[in-house]
Amino acid sequence: MKPSLEADLVYIAHMLECISRVNRYCEGGESSFRQSCLIQDAVIRNLQTMAEASQQLSEPTKGIASDVPWRAISGFRNIIVHDYLGVDLDMVWQVVAADLPMLHAALLRIRDSQI
Repeated sequence: MKPSLEADLVYIAHMLECISRVNRYCEGGESSFRQSCLIQDAVIRNLQTMAEASQQLSEPTKGIASDVPWRAISGFRNIIVHDYLGVDLDMVWQVVAADLPMLHAALLRIRDSQI
């Protein structure tokens, strides 16, 4: 997709959908996440997809939420894609529990500023 405001809005919508799915998958809390390989796989896949979409956002759009650690999101994506045998479930849960709510709020802020 060619870089543009419209493309950024598509990527943001996609990221928000991934976050929504992760939240639904994790409704049972950390213990359900840790007990189910199915939930772990679904969460990791959606985090990977979300992080990949974040790499496609234009720099001006990322600048609207300069408080978001965009490089860390990209780095996290590289870990879960390339080091899949060494994925740390503690780290994944930390992202789900602590980082996704902040990212969700930032994405809404970006989306709403562009509409």
